Amino acid sequence: MAAAGSIMAFDFGTRSIGVAIGQRVTCTARPLTAFKARDGVPDWQQIEKLLKEWRPETVVVGLPLNMDGSEQPLTARVRKFANRMHGRFGVQVVLHDERLSTVEARAGLFERGGYRALEKGKVDAGSAVIILESWLEQFPE
Repeated sequence: MAAAGSIMAFDFGTRSIGVAIGQRVTCTARPLTAFKARDGVPDWQQIEKLLKEWRPETVVVGLPLNMDGSEQPLTARVRKFANRMHGRFGVQVVLHDERLSTVEARAGLFERGGYRALEKGKVDAGSAVIILESWLEQFPE
């Protein structure tokens, strides 16, 4: 399933982590999955499985910031998650501003399917898509 130029994105949360996959060639992304975390501790085996299956050239992790650009309590945990992912798997990991990605994901899902579409996993994976598409727009090559 891996393709040249594939990029994977993670929307880290303390209870759920959304994942998306995208292509540098088309600058598009799609949701892959969301999986549970336990108080911010991810299922590293699940992450390893995804990385082995998709073999992304880069991993983008959404960086939560306040609207004024300052850091919030979750920001440090996201940095730790990104550093651990790089350390465990040797993948190139970049952080990307994720402000309003969840709001945008929820709005898009609601527009397409109403309240029933607002399942937590879909929102988190949708947020990962928005993070990845934003990164691809900013860094197309």
